[in-house]
Amino acid sequence: MANGTRNDFIKIAMKAPYLEREEEHDLAVRWREADDQEAMHRLTQAHMRLVVAIAARFRNFGLPMSDLIQEGHVGLLQAAAKFEPEREVRFSTYATWWIRASVQDYILRNWSIVRGGTSSSQKALFFNLRRLRARLSQSPDPRPREIIYTEIADAVGVSRNDVEVMDSRLSGPDTSLNAPIHETESGTSNRQDFLVDDVPLPDENASRSIDTERRLEWLKSAMEVLNERELKIVTERRLRDEGATLESLGEALGISKERVRQIENRALEKLRAALLREDPDRANFL
Repeated sequence: MANGTRNDFIKIAMKAPYLEREEEHDLAVRWREADDQEAMHRLTQAHMRLVVAIAARFRNFGLPMSDLIQEGHVGLLQAAAKFEPEREVRFSTYATWWIRASVQDYILRNWSIVRGGTSSSQKALFFNLRRLRARLSQSPDPRPREIIYTEIADAVGVSRNDVEVMDSRLSGPDTSLNAPIHETESGTSNRQDFLVDDVPLPDENASRSIDTERRLEWLKSAMEVLNERELKIVTERRLRDEGATLESLGEALGISKERVRQIENRALEKLRAALLREDPDRANFL
């Protein structure tokens, strides 16, 4: 919304006639029951000054007043769409919540490139932190910041750590990863150039995937040399996320845990021999 458009909006809002309770109720009923667009227009136009007044409360967050008004108008339209005249509540009372919520959501989305809190308590902290901090700081006896944080946390209903984190966000500006740091012979370096990414490169991922598939094929082929009991022990002990104990396998097979250990060792030797027959480079596979 350009400045000219914003000024026109404010002028129209200030000139909009007030509605008596009966007329407001009649317009709301016509809009809700008969989808009367003209009734909806008159109802919302009469409350445009409410949009301007609420948007003005948030002008200190550094966002264009025109955008705040525009978002508030969206909230006003949402209120009109959901208003139930039979509840005998004035439309201004109902619309105030929707307008404020719409403006606050816009501020949270656009105030910082870092997403702020979205819970009701985090929103309350975001919009009240400056005011509470200023009020508590006006005490004649200076108090430590930790005490002020604790009092704010108790007042809003969040943890002291949440207050500290939010205060740091509100106190410092955003820094772009593309912001230049210094000039070099090859060009300009920015913050992003110095970030370390521990994620494997695409070729490393591909190589790892191919190696895994190849080793699974080797193992599948080698395990054909095992008998049924050896296969069960190796599978339960070596190929499960949580390997079975010697005791549990011994009970299941009706043998001692020492016998299970002997069978396991023999099976592993058979696997190693089978792998080496195929390719000597597979000696360290197991």
